[in-house]
Amino acid sequence: MYKHILFATDLTDETEYVIEKVRTLRGYTNATLSMIHVVEPLPGYSYAYLGIEDIEGQLIEEAKQAMEKLGTTLKVEKTNQFVEVGPTKTKILQVAEEKNIDLIICGSHGRHGLSLLLGSTANAILHGAKCDVLTVRLPEEK
Repeated sequence: MYKHILFATDLTDETEYVIEKVRTLRGYTNATLSMIHVVEPLPGYSYAYLGIEDIEGQLIEEAKQAMEKLGTTLKVEKTNQFVEVGPTKTKILQVAEEKNIDLIICGSHGRHGLSLLLGSTANAILHGAKCDVLTVRLPEEK
């Protein structure tokens, strides 16, 4: 069974549904759990237009705080919490390989239309991973 699970999270409110799935699967496997959130780099010109020197640094700091809170909820040690900057798919797959992950869990946020078919992060991870990938479909909006 799985020994090391990587939970790739976007830290949105919808993540709560996925968190319960992660918690349950971890309970079944007794696997080590790591978490990753990737901050997409902002284009260089955005700093000049926004007049903010370190908006990326602020995003990283907020992500670290949110990951620490989530880590407490899921009982994940700080050494297994990763906040990376770069292309989301690339960073998730890089950490998965470096940490010998055998299962990546992420949410599938497309509920309808083209988002079900095209270019999602979950789809990119699924096709690039060297390990199993579990995408958790969010419940339909009512």
